[in-house]
Amino acid sequence: MSMDYTPYWNPVLEKMDREKLQRLQLLKFKRIFTWAYEHSRFHRALYDDAGIAPADIHSFEDIRRVPKVEKSMMRGIQRKDPFPYGDMLCVPLEEVTAFRQTSGSTGQPVYQADTWQDWEWWAECWSFIMWAQGYRPSDRVFLPFGYNVFVAFWAAHYAAEKIGCELVPGGVLDTQARILKIQELKATAIMATPTYILGMADTARRKMDIDPAGLGVTKVTCAGEPGASIPTTKQRMQDAWNARVYDHAGATEIGAWSYECAAQPGGMHVNEAFFLVEIEDVDSGEIIDEPCRRGKMVITALDRFAQPCIRFDSKDIIEWGEKPCACGRTFRLIKGGVIGRADDITKVKGVLLAPSAIEEVVRGIDGLGDEYEVVVDKLGDIDRIKLKVELDPGQEERAKVIETELKDQLRLKTNLSYRLEFYDYGRLPRYDVKAKRFKDLRKHL
Repeated sequence: MSMDYTPYWNPVLEKMDREKLQRLQLLKFKRIFTWAYEHSRFHRALYDDAGIAPADIHSFEDIRRVPKVEKSMMRGIQRKDPFPYGDMLCVPLEEVTAFRQTSGSTGQPVYQADTWQDWEWWAECWSFIMWAQGYRPSDRVFLPFGYNVFVAFWAAHYAAEKIGCELVPGGVLDTQARILKIQELKATAIMATPTYILGMADTARRKMDIDPAGLGVTKVTCAGEPGASIPTTKQRMQDAWNARVYDHAGATEIGAWSYECAAQPGGMHVNEAFFLVEIEDVDSGEIIDEPCRRGKMVITALDRFAQPCIRFDSKDIIEWGEKPCACGRTFRLIKGGVIGRADDITKVKGVLLAPSAIEEVVRGIDGLGDEYEVVVDKLGDIDRIKLKVELDPGQEERAKVIETELKDQLRLKTNLSYRLEFYDYGRLPRYDVKAKRFKDLRKHL
């Protein structure tokens, strides 16, 4: 028996004329804004206080008058009636079919309610991502994540099934068992955080005498951390697995909003058929439309109804790309993917520092392991920054050369000098999901 599968290369949406696409976004924004205004006590109060109503939305300039929502607001209303979501919920509780929550890496987890329609929308967003990255019904996709209340790759699971891939869930297995299952079943694709992708490769080589590059994996899709958009980290993963590595960005309260396509243009497409992304200057609040100017992302999920995400202040730092992508999609590119979070970009000795810049340096130096740790503190009134790194086994004789290169590259890429500490391989902490490598102790002084 043969089956026909609907391709997710959708030229009607993905190659839509920009003017038509913006008209679609405006119509969708007005629809979700009206829905929230009429069905959510939280949104109604927020918009009434700002003096804006559905009848006032006619243009993108009007959209910019709509108040932003921050994660702290969502935390403030949850665990109230209707329990546990509070008065942001737009549907009766009996219509909620899926519960997820954020990872809690930036504070108390935020609860997310979805209807069956919302969850189908999540899977549809992910279907666009996977098709753009070359996933096809012939793929056998291994998902090595722990299936729990954190959204992680849940929607990727359903999207893989939706486009016809064979899906192998590896949630309850440990790392070595997952590697053996990938080997046994000849999986062609895997999805995980960059930290775990590198960790799996390291476990295969050092503990199991298995070369991950020979396992036959051809595609790796990453999420959860900026690593897959950092060239040196991407290269380490591609070399380790002998596979194409793709980035994607999403969040529990937003959805899967951007993706790298098979053309790998040095950035990610915003899935503009389903999301409206604005870039806001961190200091002035001005909306940035021109390329190559960084700001924080304000995003609206245009088709998510149980718990709407309207002008959400994500804190993600991004910038528009300069050129259209060679793949033919008209969805705009964000250059270099998500650069970091506004919460993480901090001043050290008067210099703005993005932790991703340190990762790019460490992962680009031959002889250093994949793990590192950054600690910022103060001595009196003076900022100090320490970088802990591991030497790969057998690199002891090159330690001085590596140290000199590391100092030079850090100075060049971050304009800062560091106290360096070198450790034997395996001494620094390992992480399975989101890594916590940047520690700013000044916040606790």
